[in-house]
Amino acid sequence: MRCTLPISSHRRILCVFPAYTPSFGTFSHAYPLMGGVKAFMPPQGLLVIAAYMPETWESRFIDENIKPATREDFAWADAVFVSGMHIQEGQIHDIGRRAHAAGKVAVLGGPSVSGAPEKYPDFDYLHVGEIGDATDRLIEILDRDLSRPDSQVVLDTKDRLALSDFPAPAYEAVPLKRYLIGSLQFSSGCPYRCEFCDIPQLYGRQPRLKSPEQMCGELDAIISQPGHPAVVYFVDDNFIANRKATREMLPHLVEWQKRNNYPLQFACEATLNMAKQPEILELMRQANFMTVFVGIETPEAEALKGIDKTHNAAVPMYEAIETLNSYGLEVTSGIILGLDSDSDQSEQNLIDFIDRSAIPVLTINLLQALPKTPLWDRLAREGRLLHDASLESNVLFKRPHDTVVASWRRAIAHAYAPEHLFERFKHQCDVTYGNRIVTPTAGKLTVTNLRRGLILGFNIITRVGLFSDYRLPFWRAAGHALRKGQIEAVFNMGFVAHHLIRFTREALRGEHNASFYAAKAAEQEAARARSWWENARRRFNPEREAA
Repeated sequence: MRCTLPISSHRRILCVFPAYTPSFGTFSHAYPLMGGVKAFMPPQGLLVIAAYMPETWESRFIDENIKPATREDFAWADAVFVSGMHIQEGQIHDIGRRAHAAGKVAVLGGPSVSGAPEKYPDFDYLHVGEIGDATDRLIEILDRDLSRPDSQVVLDTKDRLALSDFPAPAYEAVPLKRYLIGSLQFSSGCPYRCEFCDIPQLYGRQPRLKSPEQMCGELDAIISQPGHPAVVYFVDDNFIANRKATREMLPHLVEWQKRNNYPLQFACEATLNMAKQPEILELMRQANFMTVFVGIETPEAEALKGIDKTHNAAVPMYEAIETLNSYGLEVTSGIILGLDSDSDQSEQNLIDFIDRSAIPVLTINLLQALPKTPLWDRLAREGRLLHDASLESNVLFKRPHDTVVASWRRAIAHAYAPEHLFERFKHQCDVTYGNRIVTPTAGKLTVTNLRRGLILGFNIITRVGLFSDYRLPFWRAAGHALRKGQIEAVFNMGFVAHHLIRFTREALRGEHNASFYAAKAAEQEAARARSWWENARRRFNPEREAA
């Protein structure tokens, strides 16, 4: 549904989504392999806001991961809407400055400002919380007056719009073909209270839901756009937050796939205890789910108690991973180093876990305290919150900072050493990929998919298989997959490994922060200091620079 308030003025709203800082999880280094892909995933929140605007208002949507907003875009607008996460803080401020330079009112909403509004004194309006009564108050204000207020106005959502009343995201406003994966939301909120997580505070512990019909309608909108991504990610905070609802929704998803000849693959994030839900797992398999992101955090059972994540131990960890693999689900994992419980043995325990679990993709971060989390509150009481931009985290660890960072460096170096990474992919060929359903060829044989396959295949063969310094372990893994008839696995492992290996090498050179939640300015400063030729060489000959 759109906003139903009576509107007296015509307005033009420019929605700008800031660029991401590179990370393990966004696969930015692999975009050139795809031909035309420029960004990771469409931003659901801002697309929903754009769709909610009054029908008589014009909206223009720009994702600066694809292209920057121009002076002409700002000149066109009456107001500029921005949204983003903590990792995008610097880029958020930059968009606000550009809006003000153009004489436009600047409005900020989304997870970062909702968690820490004090970070953003430079915006005219702050929209704190989800879409709801604060959104309607903002529309009323802008309908009445476009001048910048004398002082900042904070609009705090008290009455949230039910997910069942959410408008479909304005997918038509973005070129879906430029994204690696699509995005879809079924639920919001998570019942668990992990110490480091801000989701319960921001979105609640009682999951709210869209209807299956609503969700299928959004899928129809995605596949109606030529060149849409082949994979759609459920951005739900926890896909099984409401197990009954998930169990009841999945048959609708299966029927939608059958009706449309399985045009999509799906991915999601969930807690590891989903291994106890065989009915849900089988329905996910039938719906063509390929990947599940699980916040494993640490393989040390005692450490899970300290961060209120004992639900990860509901099933023995390795047994749970094997169960998910048996339903064709490749596990990706979040890992945290720097927990209070970490010891001199924790690094080796993590390395052993990486090897034994054979999880190919692990996002290994240093602990970062986020506002509105129990961790933040506890560390504030203990005087252990740091505000030193030269450090890799805002947490005063129990162990020396340099020791923790060195442990992180050794862990990612081990995880993404090419021979280790491709061995884990070979294991997935044996235990995971063969357990997936065989989908109709008709759903895959599109002009877009054929074009993508040819471009990706050529680039993997040349850039990974011929010119990279890790071509031998790649071909060993590719040969293993081909002998099993798993052609798609060859594309997947080449694509994913290309990014992970390159990103790791940059991180080991000090160009990236050890936490996804804190942007590192070092590489940006270094890039500005380098000559044009030096930066161009790094872009077009990355293997030489990474060696």
